[in-house]
Amino acid sequence: MSAVSAFLLRRRGRGWHWTDVITWIWLISGVFLMFGPAVWLVFSSFKTPAALAEFPPSFLPYVTEQAVVPGYDKPLPLYNVAMPDGSTRVLAEVRRIGIIGQMVDPKQPGEIVKANIKDRTPVRQVEFAGGNYTEPFQRFDFFLFLRNSVFVTVVATAITLLVNSMAAFALSKYQFPGRTAVMLMILATLMVPLSVIVVPLYSVIGTLNLFDSLWGVILPTVATPTGVFLLRQYMLTIPDELLDAARMDKASEWQIYWRIILPLSAPALAVLAIFSVVWRWNDFLWPLIVLSRKELYTLQVGLNVYAGELNVQWHYILAMTVVSMIPVVLIFVFLQRFITTGIAGSGLK
Repeated sequence: MSAVSAFLLRRRGRGWHWTDVITWIWLISGVFLMFGPAVWLVFSSFKTPAALAEFPPSFLPYVTEQAVVPGYDKPLPLYNVAMPDGSTRVLAEVRRIGIIGQMVDPKQPGEIVKANIKDRTPVRQVEFAGGNYTEPFQRFDFFLFLRNSVFVTVVATAITLLVNSMAAFALSKYQFPGRTAVMLMILATLMVPLSVIVVPLYSVIGTLNLFDSLWGVILPTVATPTGVFLLRQYMLTIPDELLDAARMDKASEWQIYWRIILPLSAPALAVLAIFSVVWRWNDFLWPLIVLSRKELYTLQVGLNVYAGELNVQWHYILAMTVVSMIPVVLIFVFLQRFITTGIAGSGLK
C-alpha cells in the first residue's frame, strides 16, 4: 500500500510544480467523468419511484420518514415545519390542498395545523429499496431473458472467434491473387451502418425461416470486419517459419491453424471475445426486429416489459440494468490483461 501511495503522490521536484496540479485536476476529472454516471446508476437503482421523480435529484436514495398516527389508517409522512413564532416542529401531513398542507402533531393528533408547503422540509433518511432487485425476479420472467442473452452471447462469441480467425488466417498466411482487394472490401464494410443493411438482413432471415429464433439473432452478426482486421494484424506477427516447419513435419493446414495459430493468437482472441460479448450482450435493435415471442426475448429487449403504455417503472429498469452490467464487467475484469497485449501486437506490422 505504501508503494501505491508513493506512486500516486509523486511530484516533480521537492515542491508542488504547476504541472503536478494540472495533472491531478485532469486525472480526478477523468475519474469523475468515467465512474460518476455508473455510481449514480447504482445508487439510483435503490431509489423508490417517488425519490426518482423528485427535483432536484439527490445522489443518495433518500426516503421521507413516516409515523403511525392514532386515528389514521396509513403511516403519515413527517416534515420539519417552520412555525410563525420562529420555532420548528415535526408534524405529519394528513392531506395537501393546493399550497397548503394540513398537518398534525403525531403526539397530539387532535389539532390540525395548516402550513404552507414553502415553510416545510421533509424529514428524510437514507434507505435502500432492495425490492427493486427482488421483485422483478418474482413477478417477471427475468431469468428467462437472462438465459436467452447468455445463450446468444456465448454461442455468437464462439462462432465469431472461429469464423473471424479462419478468415484472418487465410488473409495473413496465404498468398493468392486479390488478397489485398478482399481485405479492403472487408474494411470498407466498417463504414456501412447497421441501419443500412437491416432490410437485406431481414429478407435473408425471412428466406431462411429464422424469425422468432435465437439463431436468427446469432448468425447475421458472427462475421465482423473489426474482428477479421484485428486478428489478421496480429497473425502477421507470427513467423512464417513456424508454419513451414510444421508443414515439413507433415502437419495439415487444419492442424497448423488449430495447434499453432490459435494458441499464439490468444491475446488477440481475448480482445475480440471482450468486444463480442459487449456487442451481443448490449444489442437491442436486431433482437427487437427478429423476435416477437416473449419467451425468446433477450435481456435488453425484455427490459421493455417494465415500460408500459402509461407508466414506466424506472426503479425496476435501473435495478435490472445494474444486474445486466455484472456479466460484462466480470468478463472485462478477467480478460482485461489481454487487451493491451492484443491491441499492441496487432499494430506491429
